[in-house]
Amino acid sequence: MLRSLSIQNYALIDSLHIAFDSGFSVITGETGAGKSIILGALSLILGQRADARHIKQGENKCIIEGVFDIPSYDLEPLFLDNDWTYDEECILRREIWATGRSRAFVNDSPVYLNDLKSLGDRLIDIHSQHRNLALQDNLFQLSVVDAMAGTEKERKEYLDTYNLYRASEKALSELRLRARANKEEEDYLRFQLEALQEASLQDEEQELLEEELKAMTHAEEIKTGLYEVTTLLSGEGESAESLLRSAADILIRVQRVYPKLEELANRVEAAYIDMKDAREEAARYFEEVDFDPARQQIVEERLSTIYGLQKKHSVQTVEELIALRDKIAEQLQGIDSLDEQLASLEKEVAEKRSTVLTMAEALGKKRRAAAPSLEKQLMERLAYVRMPNTRFQCQFTVKKEPDSTGNDTVQFVFSANKNTPLQPVAEIASGGEISRLMLCLKAMIAGATALPTIIFDEIDTGTSGEVADRVGAIMKEMSREMQVIGISHLPQIASKGDAHFVVYKEEQVESVATRVKVLTPEERVEEIARMLSGAEVTSEAIENARVMLEG
Repeated sequence: MLRSLSIQNYALIDSLHIAFDSGFSVITGETGAGKSIILGALSLILGQRADARHIKQGENKCIIEGVFDIPSYDLEPLFLDNDWTYDEECILRREIWATGRSRAFVNDSPVYLNDLKSLGDRLIDIHSQHRNLALQDNLFQLSVVDAMAGTEKERKEYLDTYNLYRASEKALSELRLRARANKEEEDYLRFQLEALQEASLQDEEQELLEEELKAMTHAEEIKTGLYEVTTLLSGEGESAESLLRSAADILIRVQRVYPKLEELANRVEAAYIDMKDAREEAARYFEEVDFDPARQQIVEERLSTIYGLQKKHSVQTVEELIALRDKIAEQLQGIDSLDEQLASLEKEVAEKRSTVLTMAEALGKKRRAAAPSLEKQLMERLAYVRMPNTRFQCQFTVKKEPDSTGNDTVQFVFSANKNTPLQPVAEIASGGEISRLMLCLKAMIAGATALPTIIFDEIDTGTSGEVADRVGAIMKEMSREMQVIGISHLPQIASKGDAHFVVYKEEQVESVATRVKVLTPEERVEEIARMLSGAEVTSEAIENARVMLEG
């Protein structure tokens, strides 16, 4: 329940604190005194978007804070999910700056506005005149039936199942689009893959072929150089190899008598062996290098194939071409398996749809079973508020496709007179009838929805006299189950309150401020009398006020 509301620098309010209690509290005041301002400030801590124009003129910041008692409303899971500090006393706060910036807090933890609204929806139901338009909304009508039918558990289970079904249906749609796109691309991919597979590409092939072609292209130059090298190393006469052999022999002979030369002799001997190996290797290369026009043509054609594939696919190496070939093969394998995936997912969607339809049908049966009781109770309540000839029905139709609420559409049809046909509520009900109808519906579902607090903002529009008295009695009855706050201009309703607040304007030197005070019993008599007689309070009005309060 709402324990208190504090407002600073909002509209005509400089500083205001209102302490509420359980039961039925009424707020009255002359038109323009600021009752709607208080409600607007309260809406801000329940998640309504802020407007810097609401800040009191001349101030830079306004603060609205509400304190709620929440121990019996099962809100701990919501606090845990949002990582908020849970306490049986919950404080909601909004801070709004003239720059347009605003911040929201739950128990001093900063929160997003949507999260604040989510919590606010669990704490207070503000019902103002324009909310009567909800009676035109089929979703609201369905929520009333659900509240009376007690379908909360079934609706949650159905919604979870429906969301899974819709997720599978979305996945199937995306897979079909993918399959269609892939099928259109399949021929082109297969053409690419065949070209790459026919090429029989090998790792490092390009480098070896380029090296071989370069050797064939310069074969004459290479052979000439190798011939000159072998001639210099081992040709007739004093070749490098023969001279090195002679030097090694001399050192071997001398070191026998001069041992210090042994290491030098070994080094020269080793140099001779290395040179001999080098000469033999050069001779092998000489024999190996040859100009073969047929082989050169084969190498050039092979490299042309590789270069063509690289240019076509915008890559630089054979390794990239091989990776592309493997990727295309994998894509085609995926395309080939799509039919199996589609068949499997289609089966899954069909099974989930069947489950959704079964659960929707069960939900619909429970709703239809509750409708007669709802209709009977509502007509009894409407008769109490002087609508004795009312006829009311819940008309159900089955949707072509189930949605998140099930398979049912419900429409409230209504007739306030005996001889008029039933028609949709919004089309024929007057303002006063709509107000009474909505009040009776709210009273019926108050226990089922288990909201801590409901605020009625001039729900009594279009009523007066005995009807207003009975409207007040219904609010009083509701306050046994929940906290009820009524903003009203009718004395019949104001007299039913357990607590009575009056909103008034206070003239200041340079401005006007909105004030609120809780009335004493004697002040309540005077306020009710004022509401009865207007500006001039008569003794008869005073006496009537006392009777109403005693009643």
